[in-house]
Amino acid sequence: MTRWLFVVAPVLGLAGLAGCAGSGAPAPAELTERATDSDQNDAERRARVRIELASAYYSRGQLETALDELKLSIATRPDLSEAYSLRGLVYAALGEAALAEASFKRALQVNPRDADAMHNYGWTLCQARRYAEAAEQFQAALAQPQYRNVARTLAAQGLCQGRAGQWLEAEGSLMRAFELEPANASTALNLSEVLYRRSDFERARFYIGRVNAQPDNVNAQTLWLALRIENKLGNAQRVREFGNQLRDRFPQAPEAQLYQSGRFDD
Repeated sequence: MTRWLFVVAPVLGLAGLAGCAGSGAPAPAELTERATDSDQNDAERRARVRIELASAYYSRGQLETALDELKLSIATRPDLSEAYSLRGLVYAALGEAALAEASFKRALQVNPRDADAMHNYGWTLCQARRYAEAAEQFQAALAQPQYRNVARTLAAQGLCQGRAGQWLEAEGSLMRAFELEPANASTALNLSEVLYRRSDFERARFYIGRVNAQPDNVNAQTLWLALRIENKLGNAQRVREFGNQLRDRFPQAPEAQLYQSGRFDD
């Protein structure tokens, strides 16, 4: 059973709002409706505020409201790739695959160097099991100079490679992500899962140990992975310890039922 315990989030980062130029003196009355650079900056600022609102609605699962905000943003400034990228995520969450793909492609038409859009498009392709195409998008994102979300994209790439059964490649991507962000519990957990799949149980134990050492990270799935690793290493006492925690803390979890049944390889 390939169970990814943490999901790599899409990149929702937005560029900073543009400043509004102005002299400080009131404009003559006859010029108040003439288009100027400061008007353009104001339009961009309003469009980006809409994108930020849409991002918040998307994060809360209010997808239709997010889509409405993005429509208003695009109507205000149709040249911001972030709006199309986020619209792609919203459409993907709504199950509108064709509209999602069209949105990502539009984002990259507007800004061919938008690495965040490449990441989001790659992750969406991965969820659709279009692994080769997803890999192209992840690699394109990683190739962008001064890209700020390299670790996140490497982690997403590693997850996608694991889902494709490319365990060696998945280990390499997740290890690179871990080296960049060693405190990231999601990366450490997924790296442990990959190492478990590759029968590298001692190293898998190390990384899951880092995760479970932080109480806020512990859940039924993290305990279950640790338990299965100890079972492979033949450590019956540690299996019981993790099993007792799993049963006592998460008695309704499917993992607890698997433990009770002794089905460690399901």
